[in-house]
Amino acid sequence: MKYQSSRGEYKSISAANAVKMGIAPDGGLFVPDFIPFLKPQDIADMQHQDYQTRACTVMSYYLDDFTANEITNCVYSAYNHAAFDHAAIAPLHQIDNKTFIQELWHGPTLAFKDMALQILPHLLTYSARKTNESGEILILVATSGDTGKAALAGFQDVPGTKIVVFYPREGVSQIQKRQMITQEGSNVFVAAVEGNFDDAQSGVKQIFADQQFISDLAQKGLRMSSANSINWGRLLPQIVYYISAYADLCADNHIKAGDSINVVVPTGNFGNILAAFYASRMGIPIHKLICASNANNVLTEFIRSGHYDRNREFHRTISPSMDILISSNLERLLYEMTGHDAEKVGQWMEDLNNQGSYQVDEAVLQKIQHLFWADYSSDRETMDAIKQVWEKHHYLLDTHTAVAWCVYRRYAELSGDLTPTIIASTASPFKFAPSVAEALLGADALQGKNEFEILTLLSQYTGIEIPAAIRELEQKPILHQTSTSRDDMKTTVTKLIFGDCPRKSV
Repeated sequence: MKYQSSRGEYKSISAANAVKMGIAPDGGLFVPDFIPFLKPQDIADMQHQDYQTRACTVMSYYLDDFTANEITNCVYSAYNHAAFDHAAIAPLHQIDNKTFIQELWHGPTLAFKDMALQILPHLLTYSARKTNESGEILILVATSGDTGKAALAGFQDVPGTKIVVFYPREGVSQIQKRQMITQEGSNVFVAAVEGNFDDAQSGVKQIFADQQFISDLAQKGLRMSSANSINWGRLLPQIVYYISAYADLCADNHIKAGDSINVVVPTGNFGNILAAFYASRMGIPIHKLICASNANNVLTEFIRSGHYDRNREFHRTISPSMDILISSNLERLLYEMTGHDAEKVGQWMEDLNNQGSYQVDEAVLQKIQHLFWADYSSDRETMDAIKQVWEKHHYLLDTHTAVAWCVYRRYAELSGDLTPTIIASTASPFKFAPSVAEALLGADALQGKNEFEILTLLSQYTGIEIPAAIRELEQKPILHQTSTSRDDMKTTVTKLIFGDCPRKSV
């Protein structure tokens, strides 16, 4: 299998090169030149397999320049009892006869990003070796909260790599921020960006598009890559857990092989739900992909109208990992929906860059609407859902999964669709303890308490133990205090990587 850029200038790229490069030099995203299809027997076999075996099978279709032994080494290095606190890795929790929550947050940073970022460093290391890369790999990441910590944890002290993570100074929770700025590792660097996530993401994209900067780094023995979901090596592992969830439903006799399901995903950058789209293209019978947004509902408008417009007010919400107005992975979907028409996709992306908006044609819109349904949830609705689900089902949702719950309930009411449904749960509720606790206990109960005291309060009220990954976080020393503007991000990278200034101030 080969990979090509969604902008059309780079074709027949090997999997190893696609993973190593992260983003195509023409600004596009790498996509496989075809989607492999799982035979019914493949899915039947998976019903009796553990998560690791399923992952090896799925990933082998896309990594045909990797040996079976190399893929196995990557998978078992990532998904093991030392990193994940649940043997099933991505277990399903049944809410009722038709609703199941897939918990994607049992990894070391308590967010679904671990599902990909625990394995990406291993894929990248093998990819560098396969492509005869002699220098170090410099990973640049923009994060809306969870990707940053997951990437830092995944790449910590990995030989031959350095990583710089940019996060919006006021756009992440206190716990998310603390997870990042206390990260240990001789090869990891963290910087706050004055602005929102889109500022950080745009700044990283501009660095990747700066060929002179890339050339200067190459002369110093560094090649840039990305751990954001623009990297195919980040997206591929996410396809696995949707296929695994379907196999689990079959194995537990909730459905029969061949029965359709719905998948609901709280969505910001569109990578997680795009992985479900690829799973459907591989043969998992998904009836409807339900895209759940918060008040930053640019994707809801797009799926309903075909008009993508980032020229709108940016909202800081209680689901900060979804506070995004530029959904980068949507480009891959457009490339698939147009039959790999790079010229058309490139024009839309140029319109987005220059005007802040674009309009897809009616044929593409109809294809998207056949597959996707979209809506959004307000903060108040999200808080109400957390309380209602706890009281009715004794299940604790985080603020992002609660958005998905709200949108799914609205879909079910409007459509009458009784198809069995998987809701992707993207984070532990303890990562967003203040909002979750307020939903359950009211604002008055939180008065005068910091975020770490609220963790204890939430644990005492629910009887759920605080996850080990954040239990001692408040006591960890702060190691990163760098701050930068969007325009100075490139200079910040240089200063951090080459030691021209201390980590704690730029």
